[in-house]
Amino acid sequence: MALEAWYMDDSDADQRLEHRLTPNAPASLEALAALGVLHFKFSGDEEDPEMLKLRDSRGYSYKDVVNIHPDTLPDYERKLKSFFEEHIHTDEEIRYVLEGSGYFDVRDKEERWIRILMHKGDLIILPAGIYHRFTLDEHNYIKACRLFVGEPVWTPYNRCEATDVMDARKGYVSHFIAADGAATAAAAASS
Repeated sequence: MALEAWYMDDSDADQRLEHRLTPNAPASLEALAALGVLHFKFSGDEEDPEMLKLRDSRGYSYKDVVNIHPDTLPDYERKLKSFFEEHIHTDEEIRYVLEGSGYFDVRDKEERWIRILMHKGDLIILPAGIYHRFTLDEHNYIKACRLFVGEPVWTPYNRCEATDVMDARKGYVSHFIAADGAATAAAAASS
């Protein structure tokens, strides 16, 4: 199954709904790459040899597995709402879906939301400093491998004036928003 992404509507309805515009406005892999978002498709096996090659080539030395479901995540509703707060990280965010499905939303250059539907086998890399958020879809279940370079630092910085002047955000803006993001993304993918 190919990765599917689209521009979102402005509805305040349940965050787990698709929120597609009418008519649908797809976002291409090229549009995502221009924002620094990289996507890879693997088997969904935690030990997939091609995924392990990517992991090693990018220096991801730590991993853990999260299981997000009302029965497995304490305080599920509150945590799901916190994942959906718009935020950045100072490091890349890497997620590899082992089971289930969910959405990553990212801001484009014009501040519009793009929704990315993730299924088993999808691996996504969000660059440090990109405004994004996560939610499950209506199935309310995802099992995903989180990868990190070195010790995990999973601190979300919710969007505010202070995040716009953080080094990670300024670096992201200079590489992907102010510059030619497609060329920068191509270079990042090949490293």
